[in-house]
Amino acid sequence: MSDRSLNTSRSSCCLLQPKKLDKIAIVFGELIATAMLMFLGCMGCIHTSLFPNSHFQAALNFGFVVLICIQCFGCVSGAHLNPAVTLASYIYNMISLPMALAYFVAQMLGAFIGYGLLKAVMPENSIYSEETPEGVCVTFIHGNLTPLQGVFIEFLITCVLISICCGVWDPRNAKFEDSVGVRFGLAVSCLSLTAGQFTGASMNPARSFAPAIWNGEWSNHWIYWVGPLLAALVTSLIYKHAFRREVEESELDTSAMSTKPDAREDVEMP
Repeated sequence: MSDRSLNTSRSSCCLLQPKKLDKIAIVFGELIATAMLMFLGCMGCIHTSLFPNSHFQAALNFGFVVLICIQCFGCVSGAHLNPAVTLASYIYNMISLPMALAYFVAQMLGAFIGYGLLKAVMPENSIYSEETPEGVCVTFIHGNLTPLQGVFIEFLITCVLISICCGVWDPRNAKFEDSVGVRFGLAVSCLSLTAGQFTGASMNPARSFAPAIWNGEWSNHWIYWVGPLLAALVTSLIYKHAFRREVEESELDTSAMSTKPDAREDVEMP
C-alpha cells in the first residue's frame, strides 16, 4: 500500500472515531429538534377564520411540542432548543465553549429550516391573516407595553425557565430524570399562557429569529435577544454559586438504593 493510500485510510479512520461521531450526532440532533420545535410549534399557532385557534390552545401546543422534542432528542443532545439554555448550560459547566457555539449554530439553522418548512407546506393565507398580519409566530410586544416592559417580561419568564434547567441539572436531581420532558413541557405551557399575550413568551432568540427573518419583521426584535440571554446569564450564575451542591458518590448510591423496594426495611410487604 502506498503512503498516500495509507494516509487516506488513517484520515478515514480518524473521521469515524466514536467521539467525533458523537459530536456530529449531538449537533445534528439539536438541529432537527429545533426545526421540529419551529415547525410543529408554529403550526399550532396558526389562527384564521378557516383554522380557528386560541391563545390557550397555542400555548398548550408549544408545551407539548417541547415535550416531544425532549423525548426524541434529549438523550442525543439534551434538546436545548434555545441559545439561552445553551448559554446557561455553558455557565453551569455542562458543555465546553466550542460545543456551545456548535449548539448555537445548529439551533439557528434548525429554526430557520423548521419555519421555512412551515411556509412551504401551509397556504399563504394561513401564514398571513387578519389575526397575524406580520406572519404567524412572529413575536412582538403588546401595543400597551413599552419596549422596557417587554424586555423585562421576557427576562423574568426566562429566569423561571432557566431556574428549571438548573434544577434539573443539579446533581441532587440525578435520580429524577425520567419526567424531564413532562416538566419542561408543562413549564413552557404555563409561561406561554401567562405572558404570551404580552410579548409572545418567546424565551428563545432562535424561536423569534426564524419568523423574523422569513417575514422581514424586526420590530423590537432586540427584546428577544437581550431579555432571554441576560436572564440565562444572571440565573445560571446565581443558581450555580448560591444553590448548587455537589453530591458525593456514596450519597448517589444511597439514594439509588433507597428507591428499590427490597432496600426499604421499614416498608411492610403485603
